Amino acid sequence: MLQTPQPERKIMEQLKQASLSWFRAAASAAIALYLAGETDFKTLGAAALAGFLGPVLKWLDPSATEFGKNAR
Repeated sequence: MLQTPQPERKIMEQLKQASLSWFRAAASAAIALYLAGETDFKTLGAAALAGFLGPVLKWLDPSATEFGKNAR
């Protein structure tokens, strides 16, 4: 059985964490609007896209160490 080298495993774990963070933020934004009565798919899609900005901003933050530029 092939083992994934350690640096690649770390990168894959960081990508997984970043993806989950994006999904939670995007889904939360869209669901909140839907529950408030908004049913226009364009608006819900815009909310999901806006939810993507939170994890992107975290990735850009130099003090954030979970994932992104300064991940350890």
